[in-house]
Amino acid sequence: QVRLVESGGGLVQPGGSLTLACSASGSIVECPAMGWFRQAPGKRREMVALIISGRSTTYADSVKGRFTVSRDNPKNTVYLQMNSLKPEDTAMYVCNLVLPSGRSHWGQGTQVTVSS
Repeated sequence: QVRLVESGGGLVQPGGSLTLACSASGSIVECPAMGWFRQAPGKRREMVALIISGRSTTYADSVKGRFTVSRDNPKNTVYLQMNSLKPEDTAMYVCNLVLPSGRSHWGQGTQVTVSS
């Protein structure tokens, strides 16, 4: 079974930075895509950033220029560098992994709170 463990969340002031990490383990032979999603109270889950096989990345418009997703394939770890954080970035951030079979796996999430 695939297990995803997120870390790096916390409380940060507006304008601050955080780096999230998601470490994957288990029955992984190839990962075509990993990424970050977030869900805030009263809002639907949204895609934040994706990184697929190779170097292709995708970002939500709301985070472009502020967030950077990267990947360490030997470690099966994906990172999300979050800069210039805004209160509207407050959410539970959840890591996602999709196997070649199309099966999707989710982590438990890590809370990011941006507040003064």
